[in-house]
Amino acid sequence: MSENNQLRDVFDAIADPTRRRLIRLLAEAEEIPLHELTAQFQMGRTAVSKHLTILKEAGLVLDRKVGRETRFRLNASPLREIQDWVAFYGKFWSTNMLRLHQLLEEEEE
Repeated sequence: MSENNQLRDVFDAIADPTRRRLIRLLAEAEEIPLHELTAQFQMGRTAVSKHLTILKEAGLVLDRKVGRETRFRLNASPLREIQDWVAFYGKFWSTNMLRLHQLLEEEEE
């Protein structure tokens, strides 16, 4: 699935803490089988699979079958959209804080 054909918004996909934790786990490993991911949570295999499906729909997770096992890995490239968004607002706030600082210095004079 290409980034342009995502079925789900990346921001929506990372909004849930469980999905952010899944992303973290996948970032720390090359590939993880479903049963190992499930062992990291206090929820069943079906619930973990539903979260992984949402991440797959956003293009953040890739999977492959190895025998009867499904293995998952992170595709971090869609996170660039979030990085760009945060960078824009980081610059926005830095610029506005600098302006505020300048105004306060002018008032002191």
